[in-house]
Amino acid sequence: MLRPSHALATLLAVTVPTTGFAAASPQSFKGEYTVSFLGLSVAKATFSSRYEGDTYAINGTVSAAGLAKLFDDTKGTISSKGTISGQQMRPQVFRADYTSGKKASTVDIRFANGGVASTEVVPVPKKRDPKSWVPVGDGDLKSVLDPMAATVIHADSLDKVCGRTVKFYDGEMRANLTLTYASKGSISVPGYKGDTVTCKMGFEPVAGYRKGRKALEFLKNKSRMTVTFAPLGQSGVYAPIRATVGTQIGPLTISARRFEAVE
Repeated sequence: MLRPSHALATLLAVTVPTTGFAAASPQSFKGEYTVSFLGLSVAKATFSSRYEGDTYAINGTVSAAGLAKLFDDTKGTISSKGTISGQQMRPQVFRADYTSGKKASTVDIRFANGGVASTEVVPVPKKRDPKSWVPVGDGDLKSVLDPMAATVIHADSLDKVCGRTVKFYDGEMRANLTLTYASKGSISVPGYKGDTVTCKMGFEPVAGYRKGRKALEFLKNKSRMTVTFAPLGQSGVYAPIRATVGTQIGPLTISARRFEAVE
């Protein structure tokens, strides 16, 4: 598992919206989010995305907020670029640059031929104990998405958003996220008012993690995780507008405070 500051950036990335579709003309979207833990604000994020033809570019910022800044003043930028083929996102480059106090870190992932071509993590992770570490193999990195592209759901309707598995790679861990139908509803936030669908989310670590880690075991076997999706216009793309993740010491909630198409 990555360092705490990297884990925060990754969690934000996999629960904020991006979109992907072959647009006849350039289209742009913006999402602003707050992250709360036990009812207290701990982080905020802003993401913007632009789609032109069969290409996409997504940029975002994340930062600690509220009481969390007293313990871990994390700030960072995240970006993803790639192409769109049919209903599939095909990332080309993912990069996360962030600081935690005076410590700077970078994750740079390059893709080619539908898989991961290279990964650079700075500082370089410490040497792993082969007795407890599950290494990432070449076969694990085929047909995977980066943390930004992994949030995209392209579906014909709200009824078909859930019922899928997303292969996810954050630069160190390879995991599967499974979405199963939970309920329908509606929501109103600046920029959007309308129908939503909520999926239960399952977490399955595949490689790039230490066996027996209690936090991962909890996420896999005990955590209650849900993601609520809303449509982005008439694009056929659905993006998260709210998510909850149960942790060992309480729930983490990510909520959109703005969710809109922009000029």
